[in-house]
Amino acid sequence: MDCSDKMNHGIDERLDAMNHAQFAELCKLNVVSVGEGKAVVRMPAEGMKNAMGNVHGGAIFTLADQAFALAANSYGEPQVALCSSINYIKAAKGDLEARATKVSETRNTSVYEVRVFDGEVLVAMFTGTGYRLRR
Repeated sequence: MDCSDKMNHGIDERLDAMNHAQFAELCKLNVVSVGEGKAVVRMPAEGMKNAMGNVHGGAIFTLADQAFALAANSYGEPQVALCSSINYIKAAKGDLEARATKVSETRNTSVYEVRVFDGEVLVAMFTGTGYRLRR
């Protein structure tokens, strides 16, 4: 196994652990795709509603954060969240999909944008800054 194979194996293990983390499973997060610096994750609306009948803001944040984490950890050294924020644009009622993409990176940090959709309707925009852990 050469160096790049070892690195890819480590990344695969890292992503698998994230996909099977207790909270990700509790929230029924389903990974659609992960590529270098990007990820798509889905979450059912059932069981995630607030008192108003909309998908709870915390559930939307969780979905966006998972997409961010997977995208940031899809290549290179492991990353953890340094900070994150979300803007809720419209109430969500149905199953959701989060689409994360890398916006920029430096030697130590990266910035990701995550757009959350209810069908084709944009319901939230999340920004996350990742911090690269050096080994």
